[in-house]
Amino acid sequence: MKSNLICFLTALRFLTILPLPWYADRDSEYFAKCGNYFSLVGLLIGIGGVILTSLLAQFLPPPLFSCVIILYLAIISGFLHLDGLADTADGFLSARPKEKILVIMHDSRSGAMGVIALVLLLLFKFAALLSIPTEKVAAAVLFMPLGGRCALVISMAYLPCAREGGLGRLFSVTKNLLTPALAILVILVTGVFSNFLFALLTLAALLSTVFLFGMWCRKVLGGTTGDTLGAVCELTETAVAMFFAIYLNL
Repeated sequence: MKSNLICFLTALRFLTILPLPWYADRDSEYFAKCGNYFSLVGLLIGIGGVILTSLLAQFLPPPLFSCVIILYLAIISGFLHLDGLADTADGFLSARPKEKILVIMHDSRSGAMGVIALVLLLLFKFAALLSIPTEKVAAAVLFMPLGGRCALVISMAYLPCAREGGLGRLFSVTKNLLTPALAILVILVTGVFSNFLFALLTLAALLSTVFLFGMWCRKVLGGTTGDTLGAVCELTETAVAMFFAIYLNL
């Protein structure tokens, strides 16, 4: 029981900016195991987003509270995944060989491609949220971070690490079906208690994004890195919002 708690706290510290000092000195021991709890962290982030959305929708027009929700989703993770998206765009769109791409992605500075990717992703996320009926936005905000964090563990489970000693290898999970199955189960159980159709939409967006982006990662790098994991999280969040917007506007 105690080891499970430490694993959960390790995942919560890594994926959020919440100040949780308990057992922080043991994080290095539990990095490899804490991926099992990424989906639960995503669910907690989603619940926080639902509360925030419910409050903001009372007195802010949709464009403004959509911006605040996007800011919340970025801040709660310390902009970690957006940084990964920018680095991935700089590397993947550089048309360089694998070794040079890894060097570019390791550079903390963002280039033009990274900035463009960030702007486009935030625009798509904003447009998707704005296109969802106000009464359904909270449901989308619940499933967006959940889908994004589940995308992390599914990507780690089926893609090899492309960089020796990188962040992605620190959080590598056993190559079996248990961790991805747990992530999918969390989505389905959340759907049982909220809206099962929305859970299925989330799964469709999640699996489509992980599969398509995973093929690109295999082609360019032969696997995944910490940066591409951040990218797949952000891309999945956006895909979930877009799937909701398209379905609810049919």
